[in-house]
Amino acid sequence: MADYINKQVIELNKVNEENQNRATRSVKTETHLSDNRGNETAEKDPLQTSYNTLTKERDQLQTSYNTLTKERDQLQKKIDDLMSKFSNLMKKPWTESREDCLERGANLVIVNSDMEQQFLFGLNKRAWIGLTDSVTQGTWKWVDGTPLTTPSYWHSQQPDNGGHNPAKWDEDCVELNTETWRPVKAWNDLSCLLNRYWICEKVV
Repeated sequence: MADYINKQVIELNKVNEENQNRATRSVKTETHLSDNRGNETAEKDPLQTSYNTLTKERDQLQTSYNTLTKERDQLQKKIDDLMSKFSNLMKKPWTESREDCLERGANLVIVNSDMEQQFLFGLNKRAWIGLTDSVTQGTWKWVDGTPLTTPSYWHSQQPDNGGHNPAKWDEDCVELNTETWRPVKAWNDLSCLLNRYWICEKVV
């Protein structure tokens, strides 16, 4: 009987020891997992902080970019407006253009040769030249009083006096059209009241 009791006590001690071992292993495992989670959190926090900082900087840069883009567009509009005003200041009707030349001791340009026509065309400006039929309709004369003979550089179907449309002004002055026509076919009769650039020529 005593042997049986001793055996039961020994078995019970073994069971208790195993349970204690399991409990110890479980505590160690939980402690290890807890430590790992702590390490992961500690590692994650600086990364999250860096991400948040970079995101904030990105948003600030985007805001700055949008502001600069808006300012650039506003400046471009101001430049365009100023250029338009400046361009209009540099354009005048035919008579005022001639007066400006005369004040400079010159006159509106008289085209005497192919070379001169090519040179003037290269200025790339729609500009008045010194040719008009304002005195006698259909009789074209240069500003020095000489009649137009040759060479002449009328565009196709020009001069047309505005297509002979009575509702339109007479087209008594000549512009050099460099925007759409070829150098040797670049003259166009036009209303003297319109604003154009002009080309002065001074005889030396």
